[in-house]
Amino acid sequence: MSFLRVRALAVALGCAGVVLAGCGTGSGSSPQSAGGPTKGVHTTPSSQAPVVGAVASNIARGATGVPVDRVVKVKADHATLDSVTVTSKAGSVPGKLSADQTSWTAGALLEPGTSYTVRAAATTDAGDALNRISHFRTAALTLDQQTFPSITPLDGQTVGVGMPVIVHFDVPVTDHASIEKHLQVVSAPAQRGSWHWISDTEVHWRPATYWKAGTQVTVNTDINSVPAGNGIFGQLDRQIHFTVGDAHIYKVNAKTDQLRVFSNGQLLRTIPVTTGMPGFTTRSGVKVIVEKDRRTRMNSETIGIDPNSPNGYDLNNVEFAMRMTFSGEFLHAAPWSVAYQGHSNVSHGCTGMSTSNAGWLYHLSRVGDVVETTGTDRPMTLTNGYGDWNESFKTYAQGSALH
Repeated sequence: MSFLRVRALAVALGCAGVVLAGCGTGSGSSPQSAGGPTKGVHTTPSSQAPVVGAVASNIARGATGVPVDRVVKVKADHATLDSVTVTSKAGSVPGKLSADQTSWTAGALLEPGTSYTVRAAATTDAGDALNRISHFRTAALTLDQQTFPSITPLDGQTVGVGMPVIVHFDVPVTDHASIEKHLQVVSAPAQRGSWHWISDTEVHWRPATYWKAGTQVTVNTDINSVPAGNGIFGQLDRQIHFTVGDAHIYKVNAKTDQLRVFSNGQLLRTIPVTTGMPGFTTRSGVKVIVEKDRRTRMNSETIGIDPNSPNGYDLNNVEFAMRMTFSGEFLHAAPWSVAYQGHSNVSHGCTGMSTSNAGWLYHLSRVGDVVETTGTDRPMTLTNGYGDWNESFKTYAQGSALH
């Protein structure tokens, strides 16, 4: 099976000096433009040395195996640059002339295994034209030498106020700082936040406090050709946009067995529930709805309990299931426990309620809504679901490579 990987362009810096020069007589190129360094010479009185104009690049003419994180630069000496282009079949490399037009710096990195053409046109201080064309080729990279960023939430999605930004990498990133410098979250209205590395393949971003309802968020992963450590490079630039919906905060009290539903600060409903029985204590802390399923199968084997044992279960078509932890805690309909709801805990850790209440809550909720559980001595953890809110922001920010 083959894969086609499409790349965008990202920004970085770097250079090494080699000469790339050429000249003309003011109208067209001289035969020297196909050879080595060429210069425009302005005749001066015999008492002075001639003034020489030249154009130099930091990538040798005909070079091969050029690293993809090399930033192409062109410099003029005793001349001003009129134009510089760096092109390939993958497209043009953007760049910018300096204010005095004596240098040009690429604004993006390079693609692997790609041939590039550099064209530079300049005018010497004496008014002579310099024109130059040269070529180079970058080093090829295998898929195992490139890491692809997947972003959660999805582009265009509306999420709850507790939703973190999550970037997954398909090849481990060991130089966290190098990559993190090229990750950006922009929100309107602006909200302070931080990245936090969960592992070499996953990094999260959350605001200091829950998102403000109605926030518009843009996530940029400008990592194309950026070094990721151990000879790995970013494989693609990506950008997604998402919207934060109403502020849904669900407060579960495992002692009183009540769930209070708040939307934008207003109490909408108080729902009787049952939570985890002894030995299967529901976790206290801040949870976030990870996914929703209208119907799902719940089998105790997934949490290490034999379905045929006294505490085992195998339930088909559990309705209105909203996952809160990877270990198996859900909000869901539990018609079999209605007699206990509101005054006793009989579940295996889930928060169960009547079918009508679960259906109402399911249709109100979205991924990213917040569930704050209190009343037990079993704490929620950072990585069991979207547990990002279970550390103070000060502690959370220490998980940034740039802290």
